[in-house]
Amino acid sequence: MIKAPRGTKDLLPGEIEKWHYVEKIAREVNEIYGYHEIRIPIFEHTELFQRGVGDTTDIVQKEMYTFQDRGGRSITLRPEGTAGVVRAYLENHLNNQPQPVKLYYLGPMFRYDRPQAGRMRQFHQLGIEAFGSIDPALDMEVICYTYDFFTKLGLTNLRVLVNSVGCPQCRSDFGRALKKFTESHRELLCANCRGRLERNPLRVLDCKEESCQRLLDGSPDIHDYLCGDCSSHFQQVQEYLKLTGMPFEINKKLVRGLDYYTQTVFEVTTAGPDEGSLAGGGRYSNLVETIGGVSIPGIGVAIGLERVLIALENQGVQLPLEQKKIIYIATAGEDPEGKLEREAVLLLLELRKAGFAAEKDLMGRSLKAQMKFAGRLGASYVVIFGLEEIKQGRLVLRDMLKGEQLELPRNGLVEYLKSLLN
Repeated sequence: MIKAPRGTKDLLPGEIEKWHYVEKIAREVNEIYGYHEIRIPIFEHTELFQRGVGDTTDIVQKEMYTFQDRGGRSITLRPEGTAGVVRAYLENHLNNQPQPVKLYYLGPMFRYDRPQAGRMRQFHQLGIEAFGSIDPALDMEVICYTYDFFTKLGLTNLRVLVNSVGCPQCRSDFGRALKKFTESHRELLCANCRGRLERNPLRVLDCKEESCQRLLDGSPDIHDYLCGDCSSHFQQVQEYLKLTGMPFEINKKLVRGLDYYTQTVFEVTTAGPDEGSLAGGGRYSNLVETIGGVSIPGIGVAIGLERVLIALENQGVQLPLEQKKIIYIATAGEDPEGKLEREAVLLLLELRKAGFAAEKDLMGRSLKAQMKFAGRLGASYVVIFGLEEIKQGRLVLRDMLKGEQLELPRNGLVEYLKSLLN
């Protein structure tokens, strides 16, 4: 039997409803904050990610799904959303519109990584991107958006971690100091960090290995290397965040795994024994220019939906899922001339046209089996009739929750159901 590829997962009825709810809340929060949906291709030219995400990142070096199409072009399944949104922003001349331009996306991403809980090879992200403004209030807005999304879902025990990685010059100066510090302790670094030290020293700060973390306790402080503009920007971001009343922490070792980030970076995690990152983002002052446009500032966040759903389950959050009231049509008795079947089809069409979720038997079940199946479907009401009821122009309506039933005229069924369910 052919199975789904490793690192992918089927989302089945019974589970997908939770996804629908999370996506519904996402769209509501985006509407409140003024972000508009954009749908970008699932695959792009490989060069977009090499230039946008960065050649030194683990994503580009080890995790991308890249192949040649029939035209000999190198194509990559998107490993993240920001580079594609920037490409769309430029290609569709959104930079000529009044700024800021505020966009959001929802959809699957692809990275070849070791599958584990919350980290699949096909995973799903909600992300926002805002272009054109350097106002620190926009940094606050993106962080606040992320926190509000989680709290509206019912998540608690959230940690908001914030830092500044400065401009390219700040990063360069700090990178040299960090490399000098860690070079003298190279033998204590894990194999990954030894490679990172040559490619991008700041990524050493992101390592989760305990030996590396102990070494970094005495490492240089990035805030000592921030220029005047970057230091002032970060100070204003903190002042705005204090106005929101949202709890946040300064984490001087927080960096992001993508090369394009500048100045403000942040991460939202859950606290406690199930601690894990739910979202991360920050500013990217040079990404638009790197991909092929003029210098336009941007900022965004990416939220891992699988991780959000795991956190909701871990915290025991009961999502208020809406259950559509189903009307099930059951027929009773023999039907040699197909009269019952014809009437059931006509009634099914009438109910659906009136806006009701309606189902009928399609498997030739007995009345007893039809009632049992209606229960499994979660039907609220079952309409029951046989040949005698058709002759009399009447139907039996059974309330499945109360276990009660009554007779109704055939022509009055839709109006009666409307009075019950609307």
